[in-house]
Amino acid sequence: MEYVYSVLLLHSAKKEISEDGIAHVLKAVGITADSTKIKGLLSALKEVNIDEAIQKAAMPIAIAATAVEAKTEEKGAKDKAQEEAKSEEAAAEGLSSLFG
Repeated sequence: MEYVYSVLLLHSAKKEISEDGIAHVLKAVGITADSTKIKGLLSALKEVNIDEAIQKAAMPIAIAATAVEAKTEEKGAKDKAQEEAKSEEAAAEGLSSLFG
């Protein structure tokens, strides 16, 4: 995972994504780089448009977050309605005890 993060960091900084670049990023955070893993990652990324991959990955997250917010708001509205109903029942009980 650190290797992928280093690629994303280099991409974000608009630096060349190379074996040396990845190794330097890893070294900066105290990780000993494995050249085999770096070569494998670079090979896998040859045909990948990183900007597109990020955008596609971010889309489901944004949709899921919106759905969670909507459900939370809906639940909050239901809870509030239940509290109001309980409050009205309590008030009615109090009145009935006066005239009961």
